Amino acid sequence: MSGRRFLWVVRSPHDEATNATYFGNQSADDPLAFLPEGFLDRTKGVGLVVPSWAPQIQVLSHSSTGGFLTHCGWNSILESIANGVPLIAWPLYAEQKMNSVLLADGLKVALRVKVNENGLVMKEDIANYARSIFEGEEGKSIKSKMNELKSAATRALSEDGSSTKSLAEVARIWKDHKK
Repeated sequence: MSGRRFLWVVRSPHDEATNATYFGNQSADDPLAFLPEGFLDRTKGVGLVVPSWAPQIQVLSHSSTGGFLTHCGWNSILESIANGVPLIAWPLYAEQKMNSVLLADGLKVALRVKVNENGLVMKEDIANYARSIFEGEEGKSIKSKMNELKSAATRALSEDGSSTKSLAEVARIWKDHKK
């Protein structure tokens, strides 16, 4: 619906999860059976749906990756920042909600997904968020800010950067303590 190419790494809903009943019976033979009927055919040539897992760092570091819809786990956030990839923040639980507020309202490197009055996020909304990341002033602003953070992360991780120096200091302390 957004008109953008996509890679969607998706896990089949777990039978014991509260919201899994929404998807009905699951097929052990087809991990994508819960998707809407015809979805894979409608998106063929535009998107790729991968069940279970993909190498996230390699995907985020690829030059064609222009945005990342994320649950806002800390590792995903750091990997996105290190690669300068703007975010669509869709937290699921725990600290992810706080992380999404930090990303969208504080750092201004994400669009935060809003739920409707029934607690759901509609497909049209996701399409609009995806378009917004790539188009218009808000998308440009998010990309610019994310590039600033990427530069800062690159400096911190460089040979003379603060993270490298701090890690070396920790190693020195441990080494000295061992003696």
